[in-house]
Amino acid sequence: MAPSAVPRDAVVVVTGASSGLGRATALALASPGRRLVLAARSEASLHDVAAECVGRGAQAEVVVCDVGRTDDVEHLFDVAVAGFGRVDAVVHAPAAVAYGRFDEIPAEIFDAVITTNLLGTAYVARVALRHFRGRGEGKLVLFGSLLGKIAVPYMSPYVTSKWGVHALVRMLQIEARETPGIGISLISPGSVNTPAYSQAANVTGREGRPPPPVDPPEKIVRAVIAALGRPRREVSVGLANPLAVIGFRVMPAVYDRIVAPLMRIGGLSRRPVGRPEGTVLHPHPEGNAVHGSWNFLGRRTEH
Repeated sequence: MAPSAVPRDAVVVVTGASSGLGRATALALASPGRRLVLAARSEASLHDVAAECVGRGAQAEVVVCDVGRTDDVEHLFDVAVAGFGRVDAVVHAPAAVAYGRFDEIPAEIFDAVITTNLLGTAYVARVALRHFRGRGEGKLVLFGSLLGKIAVPYMSPYVTSKWGVHALVRMLQIEARETPGIGISLISPGSVNTPAYSQAANVTGREGRPPPPVDPPEKIVRAVIAALGRPRREVSVGLANPLAVIGFRVMPAVYDRIVAPLMRIGGLSRRPVGRPEGTVLHPHPEGNAVHGSWNFLGRRTEH
């Protein structure tokens, strides 16, 4: 993927760069002259990604950062400015997922998902916008989700957090009209083949899976790259996204009746959960990668 929409010498901060969409974004941006600051909780995985980026000609700085901690986020941007002199763009990609009935998900897990997904987005956006205002320009790309527009059972912390992200980003975009050099974009994927499902916290006993149709991460990253070049209010990526939103809004009674059985069939596999707490509370670098184990139809491609 040639990130031609992004200036050759741009300084880009990528959070959540150790796995999934963040890792895919970092690798897509890696090219001669590009300067990347890669952040996530897993230092080992970050060094792996940085080595790949350097192999493609980019400069890469690694910062261990939990986006749910304000001090970590401040430190991330301090390192970026100290190392490269400025920050031109930020792609914020971390995501924590938990499966289970609301009343069965431990409060610690629920709160951690909200902290990572919603408060982490707020913390990163706050510091990024402060840096951008000082320069009079900058691009911020944040990740929402189809689940920020609809509701599904057994994923209450993730759905709640993504509804909050969608609201936050819309307000930031309205306020950003007063600073025309700053662009804020929201990318809302549907199902994506990343390790997020197997890394999720899960008290259902059945590993989560992406309902079909399932997109490769590279498809979502193309939307990210385009938004870095030309900011968009929102980009929805996923063939089924419009249909799901219409069903949720136009036929709520029908939607509510069928969504639980559909979720049990399409959103939960028969594979037993390996680690119930997943990576929500602590990183597990052995599971980090760009791709998960799912094909377009939501079927496992490896065992």
